[in-house]
Amino acid sequence: MSLRETAANIVRTLRDAGHAAYFAGGCVRDVLMGVEPGDYDIATSAGPEEIRRLFRRTVPVGQQFGVVVVVEGDVQFEVATFRSDGPYADGRHPDTVTFTDVEGDVRRRDFTVNGMMYDPLRDEVLDLVGGRADLEGRLIRAIGDPRKRFEEDKLRLVRAVRFAARLGFEIEPQTASAVRELADTIDRVSPERIAAELKYMLTHPSRADAVRMLDELALLEHILPEITAMKGVEQGPDWHPEGDVFVHTLRCLEETSDARWELVLAVLLHDVGKPPTADAKGFAAHEKVGGEMASHICRRLRLSNRERDEVVWLVRNHMRFRDARKMKESTLKRLMTETLFEDLAELHRIDAVASAGDLTEYDFVMEAYERFRAQPPPIEPLVTGHDLIERGLEPGPHFKDILEELYEAQLEGTFNTRASALAFLDEVLGRRGFA
Repeated sequence: MSLRETAANIVRTLRDAGHAAYFAGGCVRDVLMGVEPGDYDIATSAGPEEIRRLFRRTVPVGQQFGVVVVVEGDVQFEVATFRSDGPYADGRHPDTVTFTDVEGDVRRRDFTVNGMMYDPLRDEVLDLVGGRADLEGRLIRAIGDPRKRFEEDKLRLVRAVRFAARLGFEIEPQTASAVRELADTIDRVSPERIAAELKYMLTHPSRADAVRMLDELALLEHILPEITAMKGVEQGPDWHPEGDVFVHTLRCLEETSDARWELVLAVLLHDVGKPPTADAKGFAAHEKVGGEMASHICRRLRLSNRERDEVVWLVRNHMRFRDARKMKESTLKRLMTETLFEDLAELHRIDAVASAGDLTEYDFVMEAYERFRAQPPPIEPLVTGHDLIERGLEPGPHFKDILEELYEAQLEGTFNTRASALAFLDEVLGRRGFA
């Protein structure tokens, strides 16, 4: 049974028990646009206790707001009682809710295209807010007074951008004006929620349009002021004929194909160190400064340690390919064994294509990488600290120097067997005076 058929059966069960029930929200919008929804939400006149009585497996995730999750097989469906919301003291959640009828429920929702209901049993759309007209007009419009909608829930300021960018819609002028007017209140939203919205936007192909729209509506300067600081920071025309750092960053986002979150965030932040390092000679050590700034941004957004570490490593190393031809073979091989090497390569490619378009270094490294993958050298060191101890050495700082020399020689191909590695170790120890 399909997801939609299962959701329709939930509606049927509620109807058979004497309650009104509809598909609600984004799934209705998607159905009308010919897109298969990833999930189905259901709105009903049944109260939370009645919902729990009617279905065998339920989870009361937000029962105080009339929300119950109905579990069918291994799929969850959010079933919510029609409600109207009281004041939003925290600018995010209603202080109280009142159970109401379908019209009251629709009019407390965010945007018209998300405010329609759909009857899957009769194949009828219930549109009380002009959502179908705005779908046809490709508009994101707040339901009712835009300022009131945004003052209720400040996250809607960013969600307006996300929906407009993902759908390729415009934001209706009064709605856009309200976003600009209230942009400086976005700090009322938790960093985790802001990060989640950024992830939705940046992992979608419309990522560059989303960032442009955030900037045009004055939200970007409050969410990521380090990105707006890129505007007007000029770059050498030989390397960057496309324009300033902000323009280059948007070009990079346009060149990014389907990308995982950590990589695309690194694309956005890879030149974040240029504004503070800019001088007449260029942007000395901007990747190092950028890595520190990226770490601060990731902490501010409350990203996980893993997310932060990956983004910072990519930003910090995004210039490495420029030195590839000067690297010793062992250094290049070490780089190619890094867990994030393929992401780093993609970041370099994006950076190059979005500027002068010179892929010489990229091609050089990737050709070496193909050879490396075809005939991979031993990754595990053939000599370890145990071998040094067996030869009578006391552990200390010299261990690291000796083992690094041995591993580098191994990567260079000086030896490739355990016996030859130990023979080379004895040579090194003799040379260093440990024999």
